[in-house]
Amino acid sequence: MKITIITVTYNSEKSIETAIRSVLEQSVNQKSHDTERPRLEYLIIDGASKDATVAKAGAFRPAFEQAGAEYKIISEPDRGIYDAMNKGIHLATGDIIGILNSDDWYEPDTLETVVRTFRESHCDLMFAHIRMHKSDGSTFVKKARQRKFQTSRDWNHPTTFVKAALYKQHPFADLGIHDDYGFYLKMRKLHKRIITVDKVLANFRMGGASNHKSFKEAVKRIRERYLFCYRMNGYSRWYLVECVAIEVVKMILG
Repeated sequence: MKITIITVTYNSEKSIETAIRSVLEQSVNQKSHDTERPRLEYLIIDGASKDATVAKAGAFRPAFEQAGAEYKIISEPDRGIYDAMNKGIHLATGDIIGILNSDDWYEPDTLETVVRTFRESHCDLMFAHIRMHKSDGSTFVKKARQRKFQTSRDWNHPTTFVKAALYKQHPFADLGIHDDYGFYLKMRKLHKRIITVDKVLANFRMGGASNHKSFKEAVKRIRERYLFCYRMNGYSRWYLVECVAIEVVKMILG
């Protein structure tokens, strides 16, 4: 089994080292004696950053080589985050793909858990709990669940790992900030085998593009989530209520 991790960056010098180190220090990288050790490919897809992002990422190259992992940095202009993710998906050579935001980081045994889950369940897609980090330093755990009434409050993209063939067959539509959730809903619609893991696998810094406290941006996110996630995948018009509720919660929690 080969795992590809993709991190999209743009002027991410303040946080990129934490994300990269969390991949480098995965427990599976330390078990060289294990004949079942998965191969690791890590792709940094940078949008031609103007800060020290690429230089900081490049400094890790010897460490990844020593760990026996493939490590590639591509830096060139792109059309936005999902265009960059699609570029990474196209370049990926792994059997399983995970996408880690440049502001976020994995738990030390994340990939070990991923390998075990795919081997034991033969799933198409898996995701798990995530620890949310607020700007005031407090944290809370956002649970991974599957319920009849679908809501993104039960799903966590940084903990999501997908069979590469599915990502390549169904690339992100690049229609809005919630394209990752739209992909997940599409996998549900296609009745793919989806597994949730009762464990925290990643950490998420709140305050990114999907959390900006702006009424105009909130309305834009409501529209995109409703049209390009729910309606596009055949969900009821009543899901507009869920879209509004999500933005209200973001305004309260930050």
